[in-house]
Amino acid sequence: METVETDAGQARCGYIAIVGRPNVGKSTLLNAIVGEKVSIVTPKAHTTRHRTLGIINRANCQAIFIDTPGLQRDKKRALHRIMARTVSQAIADADLIIMVIDATRIFEEDRRLGRMLSDRPGHTIVVLNKIDLLHRRSELLGRLQAAAQEFPFAAFVPVSARKRENLDNLMEEIFSRLPEGPALFPHGTTTDKDTRFRIAEIIREKLLAALNREVPYGLTVEIEHLGETEEGQVLVHALIWLDRESHKAIVIGKEGKVLKSVGRLARLDLVELLGGRVHLELWVKVREGWSDSERELRMLGFDMS
Repeated sequence: METVETDAGQARCGYIAIVGRPNVGKSTLLNAIVGEKVSIVTPKAHTTRHRTLGIINRANCQAIFIDTPGLQRDKKRALHRIMARTVSQAIADADLIIMVIDATRIFEEDRRLGRMLSDRPGHTIVVLNKIDLLHRRSELLGRLQAAAQEFPFAAFVPVSARKRENLDNLMEEIFSRLPEGPALFPHGTTTDKDTRFRIAEIIREKLLAALNREVPYGLTVEIEHLGETEEGQVLVHALIWLDRESHKAIVIGKEGKVLKSVGRLARLDLVELLGGRVHLELWVKVREGWSDSERELRMLGFDMS
C-alpha cells in the first residue's frame, strides 16, 4: 500500500475497529464520522456483512475506521462464521477499539463483548450511542457511571450518531490516542471499497428496507456489468441472488411492484454516488444454499481470510 507524505510535526495514523452488538449504530456512527455514506444502514440486524474502511484526515493525522458486522451468536451458516471472523480479525488488527453500546441500556451481549476486549483495556473507548433517546439528559451521568462500572476501559464518550452530537469530542479522544506513523491512504480517500461494491450495497440496503424479516438474510447482490449507455448514462446490471426459490415472488412483488420500488430508490442514491444519470436493471435469480457454502461466498466476493 502506498505511503503518503505528511505535514511537518507529529504524524499519527492508526486503525480503529468499531464493534458492538447488532443494531447499536456502528455503521451510522462511521458514516457520521466520515461525512458520507460508506456503509449501508437499515433497522435490520446484521445489515453489515463486510469489513468496510472509513478514512478521515486531520492535519497530518489519519484515522482509518473499520466497520464490522454485529457480534455473531448464530454461527451455523458459513456466512455467519465469516462475519464472526471479520469481527475477531478487526479487533486483532486495530490500534484502537471503539465499543459501541446503547446509552439507554446495557445488554448481556455488550457484557460478552466487554469480556472479549478485556485484554485491551488501555486501547478501548466505550461510545454510548443514541443519547438522543434518553428521556432526560440528566440521566446521562448515571449511564456513564454505569458503563464505567461494567467496563474497565480507557475512555467513555456519549454521542448521538444519528444527530451527529458530540462527535468532535469523540474524534479528539481518538486522534490523541493514535500511534505515531505516516498516513497509509492518499489524502481524500474516504473508503477502501470500490464503486461496484458500493453500488451493490446500496441496492441491498433498499431490498432490506422493503422486505420482511425472513428474506433479507438469504439474499445478496452482485454487479454483473458496469458501463455506459449511448446516451451517456451510467449503466448498471445487478443480480439479486436468493437462496430459496420461494423468496423469488416476494422480492419481485405483485406485478413487480417491490422490485420497481427498490430500483427507483436505489437509483436516487446511485445518482448521488456516481454524479450523473443512472440506468439500473435488476434481475432476481436463485442460488440454492449460497450463504452456507464457502465456495459460493468466495465467488460472490466475500473475504474468506
